[in-house]
Amino acid sequence: MTTIRQDAWSTDEDLILAEVVLRHIREGSTQLAAFEEVGERLSRTSAACGFRWNSAIRKKYESAISLAKKQRSKAKVAAEPFEASVEEEIRTDAIRDSIQAAEPHSLEEKDLTMEKVITFLEAYHQNDKSIENVQMIKRLESENAELIKKVERLEKEKRIIAEDYKALIGIMDRARQLSFYDQEPRNVARSTK
Repeated sequence: MTTIRQDAWSTDEDLILAEVVLRHIREGSTQLAAFEEVGERLSRTSAACGFRWNSAIRKKYESAISLAKKQRSKAKVAAEPFEASVEEEIRTDAIRDSIQAAEPHSLEEKDLTMEKVITFLEAYHQNDKSIENVQMIKRLESENAELIKKVERLEKEKRIIAEDYKALIGIMDRARQLSFYDQEPRNVARSTK
């Protein structure tokens, strides 16, 4: 039975919430899963955890969130070459098998004719070309994947720069407004003298 608490959040509970959410972000999981985990640990509802995160805690951990997202991206990129190398091995094995199938294994000297040798060499040459084509396709696919990653990274950086620019403009506007308010009382005080 889960108890529903309605008391205030302690600093320790806030730290647990932040720690679990950041871990889930790093691991590529969802924040909802993090809220459920924290809810079970703290005997609170996942909705309460989500509300607390979004209303009070998230703002304090923005730099940690961006770092966790970068770590998640690095972990994803580190896993991709392994998957590509396994795929490459499978393709190489398939090509090797097709070449071996084209080779005459059970030919005896009396069966060996010039026509059979020419046929074998033509099949071997054709397989050699297909190996080159497969290698070229693999190279082009990997270059394409790298370019796609670069474009995505650049788009992400562009979004971050745009968000930073908007934040900077907002800060400048607030500073200008504050300086305007600071100057008003002085002007009023001078005009009354």
